[in-house]
Amino acid sequence: MPNYEPIRAVFWDFGGVILTSPFEAFNRYEEQRGLPKDFIRSVNARNPHTNAWAKLERSEVDPAGFARLFEEESAELGHRVSGYDVLALLSGDVRPEMVAALKKVKTRYKIACLTNNAKVGEGPGMTRSPERAAQVAEIMTLFDAVIESSKVGVRKPEPRFYEIACETLEVRPTEAVFLDDLGINLKPAAAMGMRTIKVTSPEQALRDLEAVLGHPL
Repeated sequence: MPNYEPIRAVFWDFGGVILTSPFEAFNRYEEQRGLPKDFIRSVNARNPHTNAWAKLERSEVDPAGFARLFEEESAELGHRVSGYDVLALLSGDVRPEMVAALKKVKTRYKIACLTNNAKVGEGPGMTRSPERAAQVAEIMTLFDAVIESSKVGVRKPEPRFYEIACETLEVRPTEAVFLDDLGINLKPAAAMGMRTIKVTSPEQALRDLEAVLGHPL
């Protein structure tokens, strides 16, 4: 067991935590196009450190390069999918209860957004409309720091990403709790000593966060 210390920082994923998960949009697209459920996720999971997603989120390719690579990768798995279509599905809806929790947590703890993103659209939400971009920008001002894969050149679940987050907020991993909707992103953080919460719904996430922090939000 890690030698846990009192919590000083709360790290938040963006898409799937503050915003609804893009996986929901992927599934709707798959149903509309007659694709197997979770096909897009299966493409993303193949060669996860070197595939089109990984390269886009580390800014090693631009959107056009991603679209070409994703179409090639999806075709190899049996269904050619437009990479541009997939990029358009990335912007989720804001979860108001999570934003309210951010504001409350900020009064007592350091907070940072830890997001795998790409230089597509506007900001960490990868949004495309000016209205959504403004909404996301307002949320971003709540954070003490925003760690973006497209800017730091590493991405979750690479351990260096979490080290950068801790260094930026000047906390030890054992002083932090991290919320993400993907278990693969939580495992390295937990191995470093962070307390972790896998987000399946806002209600569950906030209940678990209250338990870690030891007080209601």
